[in-house]
Amino acid sequence: MKYGFIKVAAAIPAVRVADVEYNVQEIEKLLSLADGEHVEIVCFPELCITGYTCQDLFKEQLLLSKSEEGLLMLLDFTRKLDIICIVGLPVQAGGLLLNCAAVIQRGSILGVIPKTYLPNYNEFYEKRWFASAQDLNPTDIYLAGSPVRLSSEPQLFQTADGVKFGVEICEDVWAPIPPSNNLTMAGAEIVFNCSASDELIGKHRYLRSLVAQQSARTMSGYVYSSCGFGESTQDVVYGGNAMIFENGRVLIEGDRFSFQPQLKMAQIDVERLRTERQTNSTFINAQRQAYAEIVACKPPLDEHPFQLQRPVDAHPFIPADDEMAETCEEILNIQTAGLAKRLIHTNCQHVVIGISGGLDSTLALLVCVRTFDKLGYDRKGIIGVTMPGFGTTDRTHDNASSLMQTLGISQMEISIAKAVNQHFSDIGHDAAIHDATYENSQARERTQILMDLANKLNGLVVGTGDLSELALGWATYNGDHMSMYGVNASIPKTLIQYLIRYLASLPAFTAQRETLLDVIDTPISPELTPADEKGNIKQKTEDLVGPYELHDFFLYYFMRFGFRPAKIFLLAQQAFGDKYDRETIQKWLKTFCRRFFSQQFKRSCLPDGPKVGSISLSPRGDWRMPSDACSALWLKECDEL
Repeated sequence: MKYGFIKVAAAIPAVRVADVEYNVQEIEKLLSLADGEHVEIVCFPELCITGYTCQDLFKEQLLLSKSEEGLLMLLDFTRKLDIICIVGLPVQAGGLLLNCAAVIQRGSILGVIPKTYLPNYNEFYEKRWFASAQDLNPTDIYLAGSPVRLSSEPQLFQTADGVKFGVEICEDVWAPIPPSNNLTMAGAEIVFNCSASDELIGKHRYLRSLVAQQSARTMSGYVYSSCGFGESTQDVVYGGNAMIFENGRVLIEGDRFSFQPQLKMAQIDVERLRTERQTNSTFINAQRQAYAEIVACKPPLDEHPFQLQRPVDAHPFIPADDEMAETCEEILNIQTAGLAKRLIHTNCQHVVIGISGGLDSTLALLVCVRTFDKLGYDRKGIIGVTMPGFGTTDRTHDNASSLMQTLGISQMEISIAKAVNQHFSDIGHDAAIHDATYENSQARERTQILMDLANKLNGLVVGTGDLSELALGWATYNGDHMSMYGVNASIPKTLIQYLIRYLASLPAFTAQRETLLDVIDTPISPELTPADEKGNIKQKTEDLVGPYELHDFFLYYFMRFGFRPAKIFLLAQQAFGDKYDRETIQKWLKTFCRRFFSQQFKRSCLPDGPKVGSISLSPRGDWRMPSDACSALWLKECDEL
């Protein structure tokens, strides 16, 4: 079991122009290295057996003959290797000379792909020597002693594990409709590009963007290998580009202008790509008329134990540092626009919001303030309500009061203690028993206060609950679970801290900065059970349900890609190995799976709220799941980890 990963490589060997024997030896060196690293497919540059810059030497029969002998040498070298190798060479087919990529494995030619688009402008003049695949009628030839079918028809290859891949050559990807479009529509999950792209000012940036976009557009892995040092520098220079992308995201890049051979390896998550395609109806519709012949690769002689060798971001919801401000602003604008539309539609200039001094209510309050300011409404229309109960601490209460005072909103304080004690008396509950009834009664009393105030003031209750709480069901049904518009509904807990920190850095919230930073540092708690003897928070959420950074990680891969617990566990070990041991990760992963299934009934009747990122649990959009679905399969796999 490889968890859906395949290890691929882009290789850039040393080269001497027209020295076939030397070039083959250099290719073999990198092949041996790649095979030793358990690479499954490796791609070499365009015309790497001869060198790309042979120019009119491509008209010489000796070079063409030696090129075929070079391929024969590679076939012999690979007879006992499992690795699939893609190399470039000129191939004669009757009266045509074609610029081709040969796919070889264990001494056999699996297929030969001719180049379709030949550059014949500026410094390029390939049509002087080569014909295009478009000029080719289906032809049977013998190449390196093997029968080969040459055709312009699309051709795919399939590994023993079922991974489909295709090949295009250099200029093909620059065309308005690249061959890789049809290859991926026909099922290719990875595209390999044997290339020879020279270096010009600004060209690399454009090329990198081009390849990234092609990978993203086709939801594929894309492995790009372009020739480097050793090619002729008579008029241009070749820098040696090695790049591997996965759905538009770069996994690894080579060192341009290196004087040494390079082998850049990465593991592509094919399972992740398949999930993306399965959920994208546009991609599915585009596949209808795509086709390609499929060639089966050989099963491996030796199986190697799988090791995950790619980095895994421990916080997939958190943007990179250089994107943080822009992303935070985008999220806040989405929240603000969503709330503004609801206020305008309801002709409402009052909102009611419970302020606890915690992360969620703080973010929701700041969104309300931004919305009112943008609409030109009086901030006094924001009614912030503190509702101290049996577990409220001075720290959170003071922070809540400070925020409301300095922001200039309307402030109310309504203790819930008397009402909840009366309720305990009415239903015959002992207040000394701190069970679910004890906790949920407080949450529902607070929600009742907010709802009734909204009715009285002709206002709208703004919900504060976040995505992480919805995933775990960490909300009281018909308590904090309910509101009239939930602005945080698709924002995970780990991201809320960054949003508040960003807001604290803005001049508009200078007066609140110190309080906001203390809110971030306050332990996450619903404060429904009494504080300790020193008045500190005793009920800490992460002690009860587990670290939110783990749960957000589980949620991302469970929702975004549909990964099974075993794969999420593997990824989590890679991401958090220095912080949590295997047993801890397994424990909280099982908790996540158990709670995610058992708490769906709360998500099935969520209030409206804006979708912010790629994941939402709204039953009207992204997640429709029966509330009584069985979790047995997931929990069983968790137990077996």
